Order: sequence, then C-alpha cells, then structure tokens
Amino acid sequence: MKSKKEIKIEKQVQKLASFGLTNKEIAEALAYDENTMKRNFEIFLIKGRANLKQRLKNKQIQVALGGNVVMLIWLGKQYLGQTDKVEETGDYKINITRKRLEDKLKEEAGIKQQTRNERN
Repeated sequence: MKSKKEIKIEKQVQKLASFGLTNKEIAEALAYDENTMKRNFEIFLIKGRANLKQRLKNKQIQVALGGNVVMLIWLGKQYLGQTDKVEETGDYKINITRKRLEDKLKEEAGIKQQTRNERN
C-alpha cells in the first residue's frame, strides 16, 4: 500500500501537469530528479496533461458557441474537416514564343557573321 506522502506527490504531479508545466518544471517544484520523476510518475503526467487538453477544448467550444467567429472557423477546420475555398475568376492571357532549334542556330550564326562584317 502506498503511503500518504506518495499519494500526495502523485496528485501534485498530476495537478502541475494539468497546469501545463514541463517535466523539468514539475521536477524542480517537487525537488525530484527529472528522469526519476518521469519514470515514477509517468501515468500522472499523462493524466494531468490529458486533463489540460480536455479543459482547453471545452473552453474553445464555449468561446466558439458564445459567438467567436474565428474560433468557430478554426474548430470547424479541426473537427469537421472544413477548409477555405479559393476561387479565381477572370481571363488569363499567355503569350508563347516558340523557335525551332534550327532557326535559333541560324539566327546566332547571322549575328556572328554581322559582328565579323562590322569589325572589317
């Protein structure tokens, strides 16, 4: 059977984790080695963080249902798979200039010939 001191520490670990403290912060607050605390109280760290997540989600839903449009949109994306839809309208004009390789080579040869003539 666990002593009252062990039970008290377990509850403290769980409570501190439910406030969002890191393992290091909890270990420092309770004067434990971080690795020892994690090994001995892992289940209470998990329970505390699960409690925090549950409270945060509940609060977000309350805020959203209270009329916060931004939170409604965010929760819709998270839980309902909703997305922003981007629609584009209008005409696009694309000009494409194509040259055959032979024409390009002839053009370059003509420029070289013209340069030679200018030098002479």
